Amino acid sequence: MKRIIITTTALITLLNTTACRKYDDYEPDEYEGKTLLDLNERIKAGGETTIYSENSFAYGTPAPNLTDAEDDLHAIGDQAFDIKFVSSATSPYRGLGPIYNSNSCISCHPGEGRASFPTDLTISRGFFMRVSLPGADAHGGPVPVPGFGTQVQNRALTGFQPEGRFLVSFTDSIVTFRDGTKVTLKVPHYNLTGVSATPPANILISPRTSMPIYGLGLLENIPEADILAKEDINDSNGDGISGKANRVWDEANQRMGLGRFGWKANTATLLDEAAGSFSGDLGVTNPYHGYMVEIGKGQAHSYDNENDEPEMSKDLVDATTFYLQTLAVPAMRNANKKSVRYGAYIFEGIGCAACHTPKQRTLNAPTRALANQTFYPYTDMLLHDMGAALADRRPDFLANGYEWRTRPLWGIGLQNLVSGHTNFLHDGRAKNITEAILWHGGESERSKKIFLKLTKKEREDLLEFLNSI
Repeated sequence: MKRIIITTTALITLLNTTACRKYDDYEPDEYEGKTLLDLNERIKAGGETTIYSENSFAYGTPAPNLTDAEDDLHAIGDQAFDIKFVSSATSPYRGLGPIYNSNSCISCHPGEGRASFPTDLTISRGFFMRVSLPGADAHGGPVPVPGFGTQVQNRALTGFQPEGRFLVSFTDSIVTFRDGTKVTLKVPHYNLTGVSATPPANILISPRTSMPIYGLGLLENIPEADILAKEDINDSNGDGISGKANRVWDEANQRMGLGRFGWKANTATLLDEAAGSFSGDLGVTNPYHGYMVEIGKGQAHSYDNENDEPEMSKDLVDATTFYLQTLAVPAMRNANKKSVRYGAYIFEGIGCAACHTPKQRTLNAPTRALANQTFYPYTDMLLHDMGAALADRRPDFLANGYEWRTRPLWGIGLQNLVSGHTNFLHDGRAKNITEAILWHGGESERSKKIFLKLTKKEREDLLEFLNSI
């Protein structure tokens, strides 16, 4: 094997320019002997919000730099996140339904992480079906489907009818590495059944699983200018990467904003995320979403006839929002291990970091604990074309049917420990990180092709790096 020694300066130049040159110039079997990145600064993945935890609570711990008063507010939000809502108007946790997807936030975010792909879609939690019609509404967002809105409610209280259930079938797609290793990808095909209304022929369907919720406050406070500076909508530098920001309607704040959250960056703020989830997922009205109307307004069998709106107080929604903003980020592990450093070299060398940007920062922030932080989420917060295999063909504001927001990678190595599975991607179709990479296409097609050329040891090193962050 040819050995090449590169100085630190030359290596940094190589990694910073890889995405601007042909990725195919990278020879994955020649990394041995190269000067490797120092990963020590990335150990504090969440800056001062980092915790050093490798247990089942790694995603659900408050940031360690909160004040006592902030800890108390975080605890109130934690309780709200765990509440199992009921339909009784006399209960302090009233307001569930009458049609809904789940009865609590935590049931869709096990251990504050992501839901697995359900073994039975008819009783799934943490798995949703977004729907819309072609075109855009008054704010440029998805057009609701008569009888369904923009999300199918697959559960209902006694006496009411769910909007529909989810069906899936699979076909196999076999992918072969250069060394002959084969991986069978399960290609999902979705449909609706047991519907309460007739779906129009042009209905657009997009399955989704819930996301991890740690570190969101840091992502919310990345300066907008930093995110927009990475946009390259027309691929002016010719590297094949054309990141794009989304502009979305923020219902809670009644204004347009930069999309930061959701699979298509279709939510601007964590307040809107919290309020919208209570309303859209649980059917619990609140002053920010659904005041004086029930979720499913205008849909068959959707009113509970209770004159009790709003069903959730502003203070409780605000506390839940603060909880989402102030969860700690687990630290990187094994940063000095040689194989991990090799894996980081491969990650950057084959172009993964072009979208999964390692480093971000905050400046000012409403919560002191989130201000002036340097952290390592591995995302550029932008939309990217991920190719036909992952396309849902459903637009969402500026996101087209092929585009998805770059998922943060921090903490993914702890997912099995915390949430009990290793399912990834927007609908959980990937059973592990390797499959998730193999599903990449579009702007990431060249990086995937190089991944297929890696040796078994190189793939192991790359995965060890990813599991360490």
